[in-house]
Amino acid sequence: MNPKTKTGLKIISNNRKAKYNYFFTEFFEAGIVLKGSEVKSLRDGKVNIAESYAFDHNGEMYLVNSHIPSYKQSSYNDHDPNRNRKLLLTKREINKLIGRVNREGYTLIPTKIYFKKGKAKIEIAVAKGKKQYDKRQTKKKRDWNRERARYFRKTS
Repeated sequence: MNPKTKTGLKIISNNRKAKYNYFFTEFFEAGIVLKGSEVKSLRDGKVNIAESYAFDHNGEMYLVNSHIPSYKQSSYNDHDPNRNRKLLLTKREINKLIGRVNREGYTLIPTKIYFKKGKAKIEIAVAKGKKQYDKRQTKKKRDWNRERARYFRKTS
């Protein structure tokens, strides 16, 4: 269980892989339509959004490839762990996201799932995929920062 942050958010899952694979331009907060056993699994901190993305279908946004495992103590009517989950956004936000994805070639990537005032929320990023050389540059910069920190620790 992750402790609460200063803003009152209880972060359940971060998509750290997305930061390496995409450039983020804008973030949106959306609610998720969940079943009771899915909420219980989220409260246990069991969710995987590493390979997931969002898409539109008939003017509604859905989250695909997110894995919320079944809750052990749930009854016979358990949920499907890999089902598409509807995202709750305003019509204006949905139209803005659809325009970005269709015209400009962006992708909608979930970056984190958290509880805010008892409600499950997801942060969706409008992202553009990185090329291989961009990923190498990111890795090189991260390694250099690590080496620099080691050097300053030794000299201090």
